[in-house]
Amino acid sequence: MSVTLIDTHTHLDFEDFDADRQAVLSHCRALQVERVVVLGVYQRNLQRVWDLALSEPSVYAALGLHPIYVDEHRPEHLQDLRDRLAALAGHPKLCAVGEIGLDYYVESLDRAQQHAIFESQLQMAADFNLPVLLHVRRSHADTIAALKRFKLKRSGIVHAFAGSREEAKEYIKLGFKLGLGGAATWPQASRMHRVLAELALESVVLETDSPDMAPAMFPGRRNSPEHLPEICAALAGLMSVSAERLARASTENACEVFGWT
Repeated sequence: MSVTLIDTHTHLDFEDFDADRQAVLSHCRALQVERVVVLGVYQRNLQRVWDLALSEPSVYAALGLHPIYVDEHRPEHLQDLRDRLAALAGHPKLCAVGEIGLDYYVESLDRAQQHAIFESQLQMAADFNLPVLLHVRRSHADTIAALKRFKLKRSGIVHAFAGSREEAKEYIKLGFKLGLGGAATWPQASRMHRVLAELALESVVLETDSPDMAPAMFPGRRNSPEHLPEICAALAGLMSVSAERLARASTENACEVFGWT
């Protein structure tokens, strides 16, 4: 493929990559996966994500507190995040607030607490004029309602979008891009295949969620940004476009979200 790709959602700082992170990034460059976004999930990995972004030319950082770890987050962690975003305002390596959102799939997670942490971080995105990278599981209605209240100047990406056609339209109306990755490549994702067939190329970006969400081509394996070209090819088939066309659209859309030229 002659078009460069951007992986808009990875956890490349996780220990899954400790043994071969450099080799993975080197292989990504050979595959024309030009940029990789790494996301914060809890207070204890924010510095690690930032250090990785500073040490690797192709890596960019998003900093945030993930809803799945809501029991771990403390008020001082939110303050630390705000302080970091203030100190790094305008830094070319800081690209978003994320991974943030609401997770209703795990029923034991306190929803009121999730909402408070999510809205606090939406406010930070507004204050520092950053896009947001959203985690949304079984919580589309409440997520969309929160986004409508905050009216962010810069929108962002709905990571691993698996919602309905109507939910897709709501996010797109709010200026959001829909993150597509390995989950949609599986044959059993038939509802998502129907949604994919109707999505405009202007509304999507590609991602892996490495090391999670391995595509159908690599069952049971560690997912990696190296798999993005094959994910792109599989999704392009489902969207009835060429892989090059999807890659070009995704890269342009990602650059728009992150303010990259």
